[in-house]
Amino acid sequence: MRLGHRLSLAVLLVCIAPFTSALSPDDFKGLWITTERDGVLEFKSCPNVPESLCGSVVWDKDANTSHSTCGIQIAQLSRYDGEAWRDGWVYDPRDRKKYKGSLRVKSGELHIRAFLGAEILGQTERLQRVASLPSLPVCNP
Repeated sequence: MRLGHRLSLAVLLVCIAPFTSALSPDDFKGLWITTERDGVLEFKSCPNVPESLCGSVVWDKDANTSHSTCGIQIAQLSRYDGEAWRDGWVYDPRDRKKYKGSLRVKSGELHIRAFLGAEILGQTERLQRVASLPSLPVCNP
């Protein structure tokens, strides 16, 4: 390969590299709204296990009613493997059950996978990142 071709290839790789970089564990942190836009989950380091990732409901359209899920912890995952958070559980407040779980970010969406046994046998919820919580109703602390 000639020097000119190698230099062109090197420049191309440097330009493409920022767009193909891997996610970091922190890319999962923040606020995520459900597809139905009826709840917002916040993912952050777990208070009792800072190297793990926890998720909880921080906004619910049913806040301050008997159907509210405000404050419920819905996930705790202990291992980040370069593409997903794994080795933990997710909780589905609809059926009040804990499942094995994993989290991935794909095309800007957070994919929460809940499963029994093998991951391939589960269901995935997709959420969109939001910058702030909807104004009303407010989850009481």
